[in-house]
Amino acid sequence: MKKYTDKEVFNQRYEEMNSDLYQKNREVVYDGWLADYGKEIEDCQTPIVDLGCGLGNNILFLLEKGKRVLACDYSDVAIETIKKEMPKAQTKLFDMTEKFPIEDDFTDVVIADLSIHYFTKDVTKGVIEEIKRILKPNGIFLFRVNSTKDSNFISRQNKMEDEFFWEEREQKSKRCFDEKSIGEFFAEWKIEKVKKETMLRYGKEKKLWNCAVRKV
Repeated sequence: MKKYTDKEVFNQRYEEMNSDLYQKNREVVYDGWLADYGKEIEDCQTPIVDLGCGLGNNILFLLEKGKRVLACDYSDVAIETIKKEMPKAQTKLFDMTEKFPIEDDFTDVVIADLSIHYFTKDVTKGVIEEIKRILKPNGIFLFRVNSTKDSNFISRQNKMEDEFFWEEREQKSKRCFDEKSIGEFFAEWKIEKVKKETMLRYGKEKKLWNCAVRKV
C-alpha cells in the first residue's frame, strides 16, 4: 500500500484552484490564525519560513505585516503560483521528508499550516528535527494539524498505523493528532500552546490543533 501523497496529487489540486473554472471564486484569504502570534511575528527579523505554503494564504498575511518570507512547498504549481502572485516572497521547492535545503539556525519563526500531518510517525519525527535544525536558539514553530476528532476525514479512511490514514479515492495520506501525541512529538521542545479549534475547509467542518512550540 502506498504510504505518502504524491506530488502530482497536490499539483492537480492547485491546478484546479488556479483554473478558469475556479479563478473567479478563488481569493487568497487567510482565516486569522496567525494573528494569535502577533508579537512573535512582529519581533522576527529573519525571513519567516512557511512550510507547505500552498497558494499563499499565510504568505499574504505575513507580507502585509512587512515580513520577509521564505515560501516552501513540494508542489511545482504552488511555488510557481507564489512567484507569480506574491513576487516579494522568496521560494524553495523541496520534499519535507528529506533534508531541507536551508542552513542551520536560519530563522526565528517557522510556520506549517496543515502541512506536517501527511507522514508516518518516524518521518514526522524527522521533519520535526529538520524544523529544529533551521530554527535559531529560542526560535518558535507555529503550526496547525488535524485532530483525531476530525470525523469528516477519519470516517472515510483506512488506518495504516496509530492515527495515520490512507484515503484511497483521493490517493492521499494524513496523520491525526491528539494532545498526548503532540506532547510526545515535541517532548524536547517548550510547548507554549496546544489549542483545539474548528474551521471550515473546502466547505466542511474541520477539527484541528493550533500549536506553538519553542526550540530549547
